[in-house]
Amino acid sequence: MSELSSGLALLEGQVSVAAALQSPYRDVQVVYVRAERDDPSTSSGHRRALRWLEHRAREAGVPVERKAGEEIDALAEGSSHGGVVALVGERRTLALADLLPADRPAFVVMLDGIEDPFNFGQALRSLYAAGVDGLVLRPRNWLSAAATVARSSAGASELIPTAIAETAEEAASFFQPAGLSIACAAEEEAVPVFQADLTRPLFLLIGGEKRGITRSFLRQADLRLAIPYGREFRHSLGVTAAAAILGYEVMRQRGEDEGMTG
Repeated sequence: MSELSSGLALLEGQVSVAAALQSPYRDVQVVYVRAERDDPSTSSGHRRALRWLEHRAREAGVPVERKAGEEIDALAEGSSHGGVVALVGERRTLALADLLPADRPAFVVMLDGIEDPFNFGQALRSLYAAGVDGLVLRPRNWLSAAATVARSSAGASELIPTAIAETAEEAASFFQPAGLSIACAAEEEAVPVFQADLTRPLFLLIGGEKRGITRSFLRQADLRLAIPYGREFRHSLGVTAAAAILGYEVMRQRGEDEGMTG
């Protein structure tokens, strides 16, 4: 991939670029579209999606430029861009207080210690689809790997309200006085997730496979959640599976699954 100017990143693929154009959290500088987009071998659905993308970009005042396929390939990190990339500014974050909705019990999640940007994006994708109100991250996180995270999250990384906290304990210390129960996945003294009351306002910490949850956070937690297994199995679930199970159980308990489909 070509060197980018400081503070700029590249997003790849129609889904990622479309999400960035819809998002209030990042400025899109320019969209590059493969010049031979009207090749007869390109599917009609793909051409329609490209026309919509160009229309949305122009509505937002973002220039769209044609580039040869080899130029797009040189810009991109991978080969799954589909002839569309965008040059974007830094991802903007919010204050922790801005993640709290005024009209319903909050559901805020912190992803911490995930060591792979693809897993991070996949977990974020499930949480966003499950209706999480906001995401908390440490200052050093995978948002810098914009192309991989946006692609693996199907654009959710561009859309989900996100705030930064130095540590999980710092975030919990903010949300607990605001009325949120502090929850995390744990093995000891834990309640099976399907038996826990998740309708209350929640701040949920999901830790990476290796780092896990610190003892200091476990002492701070109001609720420890266990994901039950259907057979004897000693290993913990990966973060992507755990995020999906926890996020959708919260959605199920709150009755937010009616009338909404993918």
